[in-house]
Amino acid sequence: MSVTLTYIKHGDTVVDATCGTGQDTVVLARAVGSEGSVYAFDIQKNAHLLTEARLRSHGFNNVHPVMQSFVSMSEHIPEKSAAAVVFNLGYLPGGDHSITTTAAATLEGLGCALRTIRPGGIVTVVMCDGHEEGAEEKKAVLEWAESLAPKRFHVAYVSLLNQKNHPPEILWITKK
Repeated sequence: MSVTLTYIKHGDTVVDATCGTGQDTVVLARAVGSEGSVYAFDIQKNAHLLTEARLRSHGFNNVHPVMQSFVSMSEHIPEKSAAAVVFNLGYLPGGDHSITTTAAATLEGLGCALRTIRPGGIVTVVMCDGHEEGAEEKKAVLEWAESLAPKRFHVAYVSLLNQKNHPPEILWITKK
């Protein structure tokens, strides 16, 4: 998250595309400060309950929970207005592992994210390929990212080569 935070200032609008347990949402809310806004998306009620409890315990009130898929991002946030969009792909930790992000929805959501971030903004994608859908999703996301126009975007990819058991891998996309 530290790379992503360098793109965010107090007062910015940012997106947690998969709020999950709210850990990233809290970090983002702190980064934008009370004048900023965080849009927190998730399709699972339990994710929103966990996120809202975490936010209350930290005293944040600058978060807009959206109980919808990240593919609806464009309906809630104007184009070229967000400093950052963060995706944590896979399933809700401690939740139902049969409910996961999917390659098709993620590619659609990433397209929305690229329209949502402003020039100089960043999209961060944390991928986990330790389950069947995650492996397909990672492959699709990396192929998609390779095809992005180099005159419009920078793409960086980090893989922890010496770690075992499918550690998370990170993709950063910045808009020029």
